[in-house]
Amino acid sequence: MSKPGSTGRDIVHAPIPDIISQIRDNYAELRPAERRVADIVLADVAFCVAASNAEIALRADVSEPTVTRFCRAIGCDGVRDFKVKLAQSVVVGRIYLAASQPPEPTENGSPLWNTVFGEARNALNAVERQVDPAEVVRASDLIATAHQVAVFGLGGSSSALAQETQNRLFRYGVMVSAHSDPYVMRMIASTLKPNDVVIAISATGRSREVVEAVTLAKHYRAKTICITAPNTELSQECNVRLTVAIPEFPDTMKPTASRFAFLAIIDLISVATGYRLGASALETLRRVKYNVLSHRKGTELEPLGD
Repeated sequence: MSKPGSTGRDIVHAPIPDIISQIRDNYAELRPAERRVADIVLADVAFCVAASNAEIALRADVSEPTVTRFCRAIGCDGVRDFKVKLAQSVVVGRIYLAASQPPEPTENGSPLWNTVFGEARNALNAVERQVDPAEVVRASDLIATAHQVAVFGLGGSSSALAQETQNRLFRYGVMVSAHSDPYVMRMIASTLKPNDVVIAISATGRSREVVEAVTLAKHYRAKTICITAPNTELSQECNVRLTVAIPEFPDTMKPTASRFAFLAIIDLISVATGYRLGASALETLRRVKYNVLSHRKGTELEPLGD
């Protein structure tokens, strides 16, 4: 319950209980008849969500009271509470509940070769078809003339991509920093000025903390660039929109395909920024290479982009 005078945004919702994990974690402590119920649930979650207590008992070859005892043994108040929590688990991750195990790779690389390389090719082709070159040039103009650039990304892939954006841009002499903590993003956004730039990265375009940080940066008249999906809340907030729609192949073991696309977009705006900065970028790159090579005391140059 929220405090008097608070808004709905102040309400802290209880986490959805992961009932699937509770069943698996408590499996060893269940009685044999209760384990039969657990086996039925784990084998066909969708059936158990829709089935009655009697139908579950019949399929598990146990009595209806045993189903009730099973529900309480895994931490639920009863069958009704169990069914509600089970339905929530299905909503959160139906694709991860398939009974069959994914196939192991064969000596010729199937199926992982097609999955990974096919996804990468499709993502790169999507970027080439969908991203507007004029928007890439606009982004590079903003970055090249910015006093500072803040890159925002929240979560696994987006936070890593934000760090990669910093890694690509600093070598051209751009004052850039990457941030993935939502509170730090808000604080950084609060310090920005009209000659500063935010690059926001989000696969969904719906990450509330990122959208709010971008809105805050715009309030202080910073320029905003997004790398995200098209027609999203984040894309609508930004001055420059580098958007691409990437269909995901239904393989839960592979990384998200948008990562390949976003890396390509990051390279596009980075190279365009280097071209835009021209001689100053070349001099900064020369300094970086000179001092790295001097430190390592070697004679072989690293790859040009590193």
